[in-house]
Amino acid sequence: MSSTGVPSEVVVVGIGADGWPGLSPSARSLVLEAGVLWGGARHLSLVPDVPDQVRVPWPSPLSAGLPPLLSEYAGRPVVALASGDPLVSGIASTLLDLGAPVRVVPAVSSVALARARMGWSAESCVAVTVVGRSVDRVLRECAPGRRVLVLSSDASTPGALAEILTSAGWGASRLTVLGDLGSSSESSVAGVAASWSESSPALNVIALEVSGNGLASWAPGLPDDAFENDGQLTKRDLRASALARLVPAPGQLLWDVGAGAGSVGIEWMRAHPFCRTIAIESEPDRAARIGRNASALGVPELQVIEGRAPAALSGLESPDAIFIGGGATREGVLETCLSAIKPGGRLVVHGVTLETETHLGKAYADHGGELTRVGVETAAAIGTFTGWTPARTVTQWAWDKHEN
Repeated sequence: MSSTGVPSEVVVVGIGADGWPGLSPSARSLVLEAGVLWGGARHLSLVPDVPDQVRVPWPSPLSAGLPPLLSEYAGRPVVALASGDPLVSGIASTLLDLGAPVRVVPAVSSVALARARMGWSAESCVAVTVVGRSVDRVLRECAPGRRVLVLSSDASTPGALAEILTSAGWGASRLTVLGDLGSSSESSVAGVAASWSESSPALNVIALEVSGNGLASWAPGLPDDAFENDGQLTKRDLRASALARLVPAPGQLLWDVGAGAGSVGIEWMRAHPFCRTIAIESEPDRAARIGRNASALGVPELQVIEGRAPAALSGLESPDAIFIGGGATREGVLETCLSAIKPGGRLVVHGVTLETETHLGKAYADHGGELTRVGVETAAAIGTFTGWTPARTVTQWAWDKHEN
């Protein structure tokens, strides 16, 4: 959204759980002098009434309601109230994304307060928000000894987190639920995920100390049994090879075409919290399975498109990288991917049939890149002895767009 049709300025004032008394004199003046005041119902109730001041609660749902709200007050100055630091998973970030001119007056964030209560330095922990998001995203951050601050959606978040941690092998993890931070009713309740049964206030931050034997690696090539699958799975050695050539980078988008179990796209997203994936899969059962795998492995935001390439690729955001694990010989698939990828982008295609190998050989001749045949053999029992069991040899074509 452009800056046309938005307020002349939105001053976002952070307010703590201590409410009006905790605001600085300058922040109070901004709120009292505002002609238009936006905020959640709870935030608006914390400040004194001002005659003739227009007070507007945030629309619900927020994502759909904000653009019309910005247009309604186009050209006018607005003050908005937000919790703590409005740029920590807050409304200021959302307004900036929508093109609004934003000035932020922060209060102490709940993250800073939680670190202070736990005695955790900023460099010793990571913050993950599940506000309006799936709690499954915490699983990506789990590793023994890791400290994670979880910004909760509501009172149900600690219980939901304890449940998924236990299911994922992290049941020994310690949860400290810090409620109403900075207020006179501040509370702290601790326990272990596997036996968690505590009630929690609506406003809470969870300090998580991870312990257990769940899946912890961010390296490419997770064990194959980490993915629910029906056999349509890029095996770990080939997956690691593909991801090494796809080169995941923060903020970049991957198309996983013919995604099967979704393993390549999932591992792309596990490489960094800002990596994104669109998985394209024509089989409904597999498309549903991709979603389950993504949630179980801590990347629930992975987008699944149920459809067949190349038609299903139409209108999608241009990717930085593409993996084609199936369907490369279908008419138009390779050509569509070659043209859709951004300059500097990477393409990796796998094939196990002679027909696909021939197709990739021609692509290599026409466009260059790297053509590799990968054969993997695994030791297995042969009677009372041990021998090598070969998997199907895979032809891999890797190409960078700048080579064209």
